[in-house]
Amino acid sequence: MSLEHLSALDRASQTSAVQARASLSWPVTLLFAVTAGFAVANAYYAQPLLDTLARQFGITRAAVGSLMTVTNICYGLGLVLLVPLGDLWDRRKMIIGQSVAAALALLAIATASNAQVLYVGMALIGFLSVLTQILVSLAAGLAEPSQRGHVVGTVTSGIVLGILLARTFSGTIADLAGWRAVYFTSAGATFVLACLLFRALPRHRLPRVDTSYPRLITSVFSLFAQEPVLRVRGFLTFLHFAAAMTLWTPMVLPLSAPPLSLSHTEIGLFGLAGAAGALGASRAGRLADRGYAQWTSGIGLVLMLASWLPTALVMHSLAALVVGVVAFDLGLQSVHVTNQSLIFAVRPEARSRLAAAYMLFYSAGCATGSIASTFVYARLGWTGVCALGATISTCALLFWLATLRPRASNV
Repeated sequence: MSLEHLSALDRASQTSAVQARASLSWPVTLLFAVTAGFAVANAYYAQPLLDTLARQFGITRAAVGSLMTVTNICYGLGLVLLVPLGDLWDRRKMIIGQSVAAALALLAIATASNAQVLYVGMALIGFLSVLTQILVSLAAGLAEPSQRGHVVGTVTSGIVLGILLARTFSGTIADLAGWRAVYFTSAGATFVLACLLFRALPRHRLPRVDTSYPRLITSVFSLFAQEPVLRVRGFLTFLHFAAAMTLWTPMVLPLSAPPLSLSHTEIGLFGLAGAAGALGASRAGRLADRGYAQWTSGIGLVLMLASWLPTALVMHSLAALVVGVVAFDLGLQSVHVTNQSLIFAVRPEARSRLAAAYMLFYSAGCATGSIASTFVYARLGWTGVCALGATISTCALLFWLATLRPRASNV
């Protein structure tokens, strides 16, 4: 079967996709959001623990950021090799199986005796954390078109809350019972969620393509050539998540060092500040449903850029950092939800592959921001990190402005 034939088959199945759509109940939507939050949090528990892990396993402060880079690289591999299978296999079985496997990987991290085991465990967690994208694509497929932005926004809220509250959870548990307790606790929670998903996930079968695995993977990359909205929104995602990791990855270093010398619990509380911004996700999805995607994107990008000024004042005022974090994550969430709402509307029968293609930009941005920010911090300190973040955010805003054109609401 040629790629052209595969594309024609995909488009021909759109009618049946509409007929097969089933509405999600609110409790199941919330379960999707909670599961997605825990799945992505597993990849971020290490961020406020980087100083502790560096001491525990003999990793230098300049190199410890590579732990997050490895995680994000493997997340990218999962996007390419695992997520597209959602258009071929039963997504319900995939979601449950990945949840159980993630629980086992968390146990491996919790019992790690050396840096090699730690890195392997984090690599597995990165690979399996793409569960979030399978959940989002399934939710988008089950939602009514008029509610898709709202549903995607709700599930994405869970993802962003998971990323942000991972720091609070991780820091608090580490202070109370040590860093290993963080991963033991998360392993138990992940297994419980797998059991709940087994009972609650709808057995409804959405339309799937009939093709081989190699051709399915190849078609992920063909989507870049076929869909302009994917190229535009994907590059925006690369930039704003590179900025996000520039903010979050090295933040623990100045906060834990003198003169601030904050505890893991206190550092983790900054995740609560960022979580306030995540509450805008559902609202951003509703605005996208109503045709205000470009306005939502623009306001979000401006907020992200403006947030770097108060963030740079951390050594003078923790309150300024809180303001910066809230503004940054509100902007980040607004752009991210809008991106997904627009992309999932393009090819209903290929949502898993669209999710994989789009999130490759996310993974690349996170990996780039993580390694670049720790490198810059080691040489220029927090001021250099904020200058880097502001530069990336400026590029994102300029790129968005360059893509604007009359009636371009679909990109």
